[in-house]
Amino acid sequence: MKRAIFPGTFDPFTTGHYSVVQRALTFMDEVIIGIGINESKNTHFPIDRRVQVIQDFYKDEPRIKVMAYSNLTVDFAQEVGAKFVIRGIRTVKDFEYEESIADINRKLAGIETILLFTEPELSCVSSTLVRELLSYNKDISQFIPKGMEL
Repeated sequence: MKRAIFPGTFDPFTTGHYSVVQRALTFMDEVIIGIGINESKNTHFPIDRRVQVIQDFYKDEPRIKVMAYSNLTVDFAQEVGAKFVIRGIRTVKDFEYEESIADINRKLAGIETILLFTEPELSCVSSTLVRELLSYNKDISQFIPKGMEL
């Protein structure tokens, strides 16, 4: 079975994240959305809420699991038996950052990283920007997957 993790804070889970998951399902048997607990990040939604919202959204997709983790991503991947890490790339800056992490993960655990480039129409969507819109009570419906309840 080809199992991958898709790690992130997902605060909130955006249309960009959704696109990456859907595309990963075309070549993976299972995708585990790993919600990293990072105390240094200023999150809008508590971790339990993020897990619940994404689980509810994917309740009818048995190939998707949602889990929180607080250790290194590479260790989380090993714990769940994933041989791949899926990451979305929007910019050259993202690529350079992800390349370094991918190299370390491969050296530490033999885990390969698969980079999926963002679809052009989603390149402006980031959780950071969506959180900012939320803080100003703006409508974010176009930036989260249809049917997702925050």
